[in-house]
Amino acid sequence: MSKRTPRAPAPHRPRKRFGQHFLHDRNILAMIVEAINPRPGERLVEIGPGLGALTVPLLERAGRLEAIELDRDVIPRLAERAGPHGELVIHGADVLDFDFLAFAGDGPPLRVCGNLPYNISTPLLFHLLEARSVIADMHFMLQKEVVARMAAEPGSKAYGRLTVMLAAHCRCEHLFDVGPESFRPPPQVDSAVVRVLPHATPPFPVPDTVRFAAVVAAAFGQRRKTLRNSLAGIVGAEGFEATGIDPGRRAETLSPAEFAGLALTPAPL
Repeated sequence: MSKRTPRAPAPHRPRKRFGQHFLHDRNILAMIVEAINPRPGERLVEIGPGLGALTVPLLERAGRLEAIELDRDVIPRLAERAGPHGELVIHGADVLDFDFLAFAGDGPPLRVCGNLPYNISTPLLFHLLEARSVIADMHFMLQKEVVARMAAEPGSKAYGRLTVMLAAHCRCEHLFDVGPESFRPPPQVDSAVVRVLPHATPPFPVPDTVRFAAVVAAAFGQRRKTLRNSLAGIVGAEGFEATGIDPGRRAETLSPAEFAGLALTPAPL
């Protein structure tokens, strides 16, 4: 009786609920690794490594990598693929619930990277901002539209709440674009790689982050209205006078520092 040849494991199908689009373009992967420029001894953290397309070349350069992966089905495949290339520590967790501050502890600052799921990119960026004190830098693949918003200049169409909130805490640099054909399955949007560098010294004071966030959200929540109307009840006439900002302007014309100035003024009684 002949023995059956064991079947090779079926290829992992990207899951829509996890927003998975696996990057397979070797040229793009090489460009991302060069942008990160990992070195032995650094504490690299990859978010959503999937099947390890970026993990392996990072491990080959750094020797050690920690990864946060939600999809339990890919973890054994990821560990097997990465095994010969270096030390990989996998944390099976939802990155939106991951405590980066506790994770970093008293160790070296984190270098965070990854091909981020488009459906959680913005909330994840805000989550990471809360841990910016323990993060040296971040390199992400994101939807091109999101990267444009992150690095936008005042007055541009892409300039908005995300731009201003990030600018208070870090500098964002659009590195290069990536087409849909570089992924499996191809997404319906273009992508881009961005570098995010937390400020060692804040570019302007934001002592009350809650009020700053409220001012920015209200202004861009009604961006077609003048500041006088969109910030009614939040910033009074005295606040506009103290900062020298014309209340007839619209949100997209203000610099991040001007929003911070408005947030420093007391709310009207």
